[in-house]
Formats: sequence, structure tokens, C-alpha cells
Amino acid sequence: MESIVKNITERKGMITNIWTLSWPSIVEQALQTAVQYVGSAMVGQLGAQASAAVGLTITVNWLVNSPAFAMGIGVLSCISFSIGAKKFEETKIASIQSIIITFILGIILSVATLSVSPFLPKWLGAAPEIQKDASIYFAIICMPMLFRVSTIVFGAVLRSTGDTKTPMRINLIMNLTNIVLNFLLIYGSQTLSIGSLEIPTYGAGLGVIGSAIATAISYTISGFLMFFALYKNKLVSPKGEKIKLHLPIMKRCISVGFPVTVERTITCLGQVVFSSLVTSLGTIAFAAHSIALTAEEAFYIPGYGMQASTSTLVGNALGEKDEKKFQQTSITIMWLAVTIMTITGAILFFFPETMMSIFINDPEVIKYGSSVLRIVAVSEPMFGALIILEGIFNGIGDTKTPVFISILSMWGVRIISTYLCVSVFHLGLNAVWLCMIADNVVRFALLFIRFKSGAWKRKFKMD
Repeated sequence: MESIVKNITERKGMITNIWTLSWPSIVEQALQTAVQYVGSAMVGQLGAQASAAVGLTITVNWLVNSPAFAMGIGVLSCISFSIGAKKFEETKIASIQSIIITFILGIILSVATLSVSPFLPKWLGAAPEIQKDASIYFAIICMPMLFRVSTIVFGAVLRSTGDTKTPMRINLIMNLTNIVLNFLLIYGSQTLSIGSLEIPTYGAGLGVIGSAIATAISYTISGFLMFFALYKNKLVSPKGEKIKLHLPIMKRCISVGFPVTVERTITCLGQVVFSSLVTSLGTIAFAAHSIALTAEEAFYIPGYGMQASTSTLVGNALGEKDEKKFQQTSITIMWLAVTIMTITGAILFFFPETMMSIFINDPEVIKYGSSVLRIVAVSEPMFGALIILEGIFNGIGDTKTPVFISILSMWGVRIISTYLCVSVFHLGLNAVWLCMIADNVVRFALLFIRFKSGAWKRKFKMD
């Protein structure tokens, strides 16, 4: 009886710890999604062509961000392990390596994205009428690339110390800035009617370009604030330290982050190819596809919000060499994510038209988008478990097998099946989304088998 009470008490304490770390990240994810919702809704008022121009480069932006996210995972894994092992000097050294990584990545990605921006829409097979706006939009949002990378990498550093509230607050500031600037820059002067009250407003009327400028300014502010937050954090602050390369710790960060960089780059390239296949279905179908992707994001917020805390907690368990804690934490978070995303998936299934109508008024776009949202809603619980599994492997630095699984699934399942559906059998958007779900199912199944095999236990045998 005493052991049962002890287990219940431990489990309650674990859930409390998970929730304490997770809720700021969930709120942060919600804020990021909210600003995308507002931006997409504002652009959507300009019509399907404007929505398609903005949506065209969504997957390319995932590709651009992937090296920064991957190296953030590498630094997070290294710092959370050092904290768990009580090696606090190493945490500061790893933080300094994150500054070096941020600067180098920011410069490289800036040059690369601005170089390809004039040609990208045509490469993606976009309709001629949206190519110019799509090209300019992509170039503008990539100009502050150093600050985009700062936001991602330094945010990961802060989360690795258990500070999830500061990134949440910074994202709140960034999102509010973006919303206000979107309103001022997208539309021209107009009169808002609130009941009998009429309020004149003044705007730049820049349309899609205004949305891009708002996003770029918001990234810049966020990058500055995230660096200042890093500077103030006692565990990882570079204050008084020399910014210099520390080869052993840099190698550790890269050994975790590089496989994830390869995986995210290749899978994001797959996303780009995937999107180019969808563009062949026409502007209306592609607008529906892009908006549905944005609408779905709100419903996997809990999973991604809990992923960062998962990586931090299992990384701590690895540093402590506590296999039992690792196992209990992993299973508990996975069940929490599945439960919550079952609820969010049900909401998405029953109200897809409502979600689509937030972004656009075009009945045909809403019809196509609602259909695919209802299809994907069924897979949300499984997707929640997949997200947590990725966080588990990232946290303990076991990234090579998940990399192989993701690449195999993306190109062997999603791309090939989508090509067959679109180019050979001439099926529509519903078939394309079924291919996307099949990719996620395969990834989940293979990662879960890897987890159940206990191969992760080798990490706990480290000296």
C-alpha cells in the first residue's frame, strides 16, 4: 500500500513538473499560431491570389528555419544534460557556442535566401499572376535572418534551463507587434464601423508586401529581446566570458544537431516538392491547401508545446543516469499529448468550415479546405504521440535513427504516393492529404517501435 501511495505521489509530482515546464511553451505556440491566423486572415481578405502568394513559400520557410531549429536541439540536448549532471561550467560554454552558431547560420542563410528569392516562385510552379508578390514577400521576410535564427536558437537555450516563460513573453511581444503592423501596412485608409460608431483608420495599403514588412520587423524585435534574455539568465549568460570556440562542446552540439539538420533539410525539401505537386491542382486548390495547413496548426499546439519540455526533462534524466525517470516521464507526456490532441482533433473534425472561414470568404476554397481538415482531424492523436517521440529522441541526443525514418517516410511514402495521385491518377486535394497522413502514420509506427525496443538504454551506459 505504501509503495502504491509513493508511486501515485511521484506521478502527480511528475505531471506537475511537466505542466509547469509545458504551459508557457503551449502558450508560446498558441501565440505563434495566433499571429499566423491573423496574418493569413488579413491577407485572405485580399483574395485567393494573395493567400496563394503568401502560402507558396510556407514550406520553403520551414526549410530555411530547419538548420536553426536543429542546432537549437543540439544545444538544448547538451545544456539539459550538463544541468542534470551538475556540470554548470559546461552550460555557459555551450551557451557561447550557441552564439557562434547563430552568427554563422544567420549570415549563411541570409545570403542563400536572398539569392534564390527572385527565382523561387517559378521553380515551385506558381501561376504567373502570383510569382512577383511571392518573390518579394519571401525576400523581405528573409532579410532579418540573423534575428530569426537568434529567436530560434536562443529560445532553445533558455528552455533547456527550464525557463519557458521568457520565450513565451518575447513571442507575445513579437506577435502583438506583427498584428498591429499588419493592420497598418496591409490595408489602406478605411472606416471601421462599430455599431453606430464610425472610426477612420489610416494605412499604407501595401497588401502582401505590407504583411512581409510587418513580419520582418517583428522578427528583428524578437531576436534582440531573446539575446538580452540570454544575457540575463544566470545559468547560460555569456556575461564576462570570451566568445570563443570550444571544440569538444561544439562537436557535441553538432553531433546532435547535424543529423537533425540533414533530416529537416531533406524532409523540408520534400515539403517543397510536395507543395509544387499541389500547385498543379490550380490556384484555388493550392489556396485551400495553404490555408488548411495554417488552420490545422492550432490543433497540434499542445503537442509541440510539450515537445520542448519533453526534451529538457529526458535530457536531465540522461544527465542524472536515471532510466526509470526517463521511462516514466516519456510515457506520461506521451499519454497527456494523445489525450489532449484527441480533444482538439474532435473539435477540428466537427467545425472545419468555421476554421476555414476565419481566413477567407471564398466558398470554393472553404469547401476544399474543410474536406481535408476533416480527414486530417482523425489522425491528430497519433500525430501528438509522434511529436513527443521526436522530443524524446532529441532530448537524449539519439537523432540518427529518427533522421533515417523521417527521410525514408517523406520521400518513400509522401512524395511517391502524392506524385502517383496527382500526376498519374489525377486525383484531387483529398487524396494528397491522405498521402500526408500516411507519411505521419509510418513515421509514428517506426519511431514507436524504436522506443519500445529499448535501444535508448545504451545512452544511459555512457561514462
